[in-house]
Amino acid sequence: MPELPEVEALARFLDGRTRGRTIDAADVGAVAALKTYDPPLSALVGRSVHGWSRRGKWLVLATDGPSLAVHLARGGWVRWREQAPTTPVRPRLGGGSRGASLTLRLRFDDGAGADVTEAGTRRRVAVHVVEDAEAVEAIRTLGVEPLSEDFTADVLGELLRARNQQVKGLLRDQRAIAGIGNAYSDEILHTAQVSPFALTRSFDDDAVDALHRAVVDTLTAAVAAAEGRPAAELKDAKRRGMQVHGRTGQTCPVCGDVVREVSFADRSLQYCATCQTGGHVLADRRMSRLLR
Repeated sequence: MPELPEVEALARFLDGRTRGRTIDAADVGAVAALKTYDPPLSALVGRSVHGWSRRGKWLVLATDGPSLAVHLARGGWVRWREQAPTTPVRPRLGGGSRGASLTLRLRFDDGAGADVTEAGTRRRVAVHVVEDAEAVEAIRTLGVEPLSEDFTADVLGELLRARNQQVKGLLRDQRAIAGIGNAYSDEILHTAQVSPFALTRSFDDDAVDALHRAVVDTLTAAVAAAEGRPAAELKDAKRRGMQVHGRTGQTCPVCGDVVREVSFADRSLQYCATCQTGGHVLADRRMSRLLR
């Protein structure tokens, strides 16, 4: 799933290539992905691009008319084309195959274009055409941006104390902290040397400060690593930058222990027992209750 660093890099990439351009065509490839009808998608055609930005994990295109907000969900991505096809897009109603399929195509007046695609059988990419991005409830209710000045250690402490829950769940809660998902929450907790199942009200002031530093440092480094890369390279760059996420069975680069996994119905998390749980191995939820 694209998270804050990748979506930020996509927004900067698209902004650099399309700001000031005119949208010549806007076509939907997956009808179910278009969540709004007024204004219609066609209202973007002929509009000048004012810029692209990121809100949480959302891409937002601002024009001199309506705005376009896109959530890439789990399998979505943006494919940039220096020369976009001019053939009409044939909208589909069904879910399609497991491979990546076209969800939305934008073509600009210089002939270039951006395809929003989605892979997998579960189609969850969401496209909204709105007068203001704040009209999208999921954007309006986003929590604090973790790389903004508003995200202080005190603010994080308040979020941790608000409800006693597993810290990984808090980090992934978009209404609490915007933009962090499964992958970067694993990386943050590994950096902070915290168990993913540590309860949030167990954090003392020192632990809050350490977690805050881990959030900011991990995301800042990931954004810097993605900066300037073409859209096609961002996924591989993300994988290469991971220390524990997606590296089950490999060696922890910090302590040399093996990276372990806990699996759930539709996702998994990775962690290092030596770095994060005092050597205690967490039980796989598929087999037994979680050990904390």
